[in-house]
Amino acid sequence: QVQLVESGGGLVQPGGSLRLSCAASGFSLAFYAIGWFRHAPGKELEQISCMTSGNRTIYYTDNVKGRFTIFRDRAKNTMYLKMNSLKPEDTAVYYCVAEYNGTCSHEVAYWGRGTQVTVSS
Repeated sequence: QVQLVESGGGLVQPGGSLRLSCAASGFSLAFYAIGWFRHAPGKELEQISCMTSGNRTIYYTDNVKGRFTIFRDRAKNTMYLKMNSLKPEDTAVYYCVAEYNGTCSHEVAYWGRGTQVTVSS
């Protein structure tokens, strides 16, 4: 069964850190670009990071650059998002995705169901 399952979300104080995991099953992430989207209350769905299948091109949106890091573990068929220096405006549902053709094309092949991250004192 093909799926992506996120984990690692929760409540964290401003300035804290979280690591989100996204485990793939039924297919290999090696053949896809990987990425993370988020949907904050009152805002549009936003792609915040993407990595090509060859790990040669990595994109971060400006509001997370320098704080978030995307990476993958090929042996575990899992992708991750490490989030540091979290801010209240990072509060959102975070979704992992696999994208077609190994490129960061916004052509999503598979979506995770999302995990809630809440940054609050």
